Amino acid sequence: MIKNNNFDFLRFLFALLVVLSHAYPLSGSHETKQWIFQVSNGQLVMAQIGLNGFFIISGFFIFQSLERSQSLKEYFRKRFLRLFPALFFVLLFSVVLAPFVYNGSIPFLLNREVYTYIPYNLILYKFQSGIKGIFDTNPYHAINGSLWTIRYEFTLYIVLAFLFFIKNKKTKVVILCISYILFLVLYNFYLVRFAGSSVLGFQGIHVLNLGTFFIAGSLLAVLNFEKIKNKKIILVIALLFIFIALRFSYYDSVKHILLPVIVLLIGFVPITFLRDFGKAGDSSYGIYIYSFPVQQVLMYFFKMDTCMLMITSVVISIALGFLSWHFIEKKALHYKTISFNKIN
Repeated sequence: MIKNNNFDFLRFLFALLVVLSHAYPLSGSHETKQWIFQVSNGQLVMAQIGLNGFFIISGFFIFQSLERSQSLKEYFRKRFLRLFPALFFVLLFSVVLAPFVYNGSIPFLLNREVYTYIPYNLILYKFQSGIKGIFDTNPYHAINGSLWTIRYEFTLYIVLAFLFFIKNKKTKVVILCISYILFLVLYNFYLVRFAGSSVLGFQGIHVLNLGTFFIAGSLLAVLNFEKIKNKKIILVIALLFIFIALRFSYYDSVKHILLPVIVLLIGFVPITFLRDFGKAGDSSYGIYIYSFPVQQVLMYFFKMDTCMLMITSVVISIALGFLSWHFIEKKALHYKTISFNKIN
C-alpha cells in the first residue's frame, strides 16, 4: 500500500460526514435541510458521500489485500480482525450502558431483545437495530443504525474472495469489468424494479449502489490506477464533469463513473498537510460505529438541537474512535501477521 497518500484523512472525513448527516434525523429534523442537499438540487446528502466514499476506498484496498494474501485463510483473518473486535466492543458497550436509558414495560433482564442484540449483530445477517424500551422517546428509536452497512461490506469481501482462485490478471480485469457494467446498467435502468426488493435483509437499492462503488474501486485497483500519469489534470476534469452533472441533475446517472475516479485521485495526489494525517491512528471506523449511540444518548438526556448535536457528538465520537483504534483495533490487527498455529 502506498503510504504517500491522503486516504487516512479521507476515511476520517467520510466518517464525519456520516455523523453530521445523522444529526439531522436523530434530532428530529430532516436530512433534506442540509446545505449540500439544497445546493445540489436534492441530489446529495452528507451520509451518501461518506458511505459511497468508504465503499470505493474499501473496494480498492481490499482487492490489494486479497492480492497480497498467501491464502484465503490469511485474507479472511485480516478482514475479521479489522471488523469484528471493534464491532463486538461497541455492541458490548451499548448493552452495558443500556439499563441507564431503558424505559421498557418489562424488566430489562427479562427483555429477550437484550440477549439477542450482540449475537444477532455479530452474525451480521440478523441485523438488530435496537432493543424495545431503549430510545423509544427519541425521534429515532435505533441504538445503532449505522451498523446496517457492515453486512454489505463483509458480503462484498466474500464475493471478492472468489478472485483468489484466478491468477491471470486479464481474466480478473474482464470479470470485474463485466460485473461493474452489469451493476451499472441495473442501477441506472432497472433500479425502480429492484429498489424495494429485499433478500436475506439486503435491500436492492443498497446492493446496486454500494456494490457498484466497491466493484469500481476493485477494478481500478487491478488496473493499477495509482500509477496513472497526469493525476491532477484528470482530477480537475472529473470534478468539472461532476459539477456539470449536479448543475443539470444528472449526478445519480454518472456518480458510479466519476466519484470513484475523484475519490481515488484525491487520495493519491499527495497534499503536504494531509498525507501525514494518519500518524495518530485511523479512528474512522471507531467514529462510524460509536457516533450513532453517542448521538442517541445525547438526545435522550439533553434534547439537543441539530447544531449542538453535531458539535457535541463529533467531539465525543472522535475521542471514542481514537480510543477504539489504539486499544482495540490496532491491537487486534497485530494478529494479522501471526499464525494461529504459533499461538496454539
